[in-house]
Amino acid sequence: MKCRFRLSRSSDFQRVRRTGKSYAHPLIVLLVSKAEVAGLALSDANPTRIGVAASAKVGNAVQRNRAKRLLREAMRRLLPELIPGYDLVLLALPPLPSATLSQTQSALLSLLTRAGLLSSSHDG
Repeated sequence: MKCRFRLSRSSDFQRVRRTGKSYAHPLIVLLVSKAEVAGLALSDANPTRIGVAASAKVGNAVQRNRAKRLLREAMRRLLPELIPGYDLVLLALPPLPSATLSQTQSALLSLLTRAGLLSSSHDG
């Protein structure tokens, strides 16, 4: 995932966790918040930024890294269809490391649809 699409600051993760709305799936939890910089809402010209996290509950370092790679790759394929101006945090759940890329992508598609973050050009 390109740098401009990444959510990397701890303060941004905390803000999304604190103010965002959550959507759950057996593999992934999606947290969504309107993007902000210095307390001001970003214009729709700015891209949606994504942060990925996997806690120790997911497994050892190898399993956590696999879970994060799966999430990044599945999200990379869906980036062109996202509505701009949001910050997303994807939290891996313990079953994710054993899932396939297509299962991960379908879980993300389901969550993004529920959250209303896909552009109208995507028909499912």
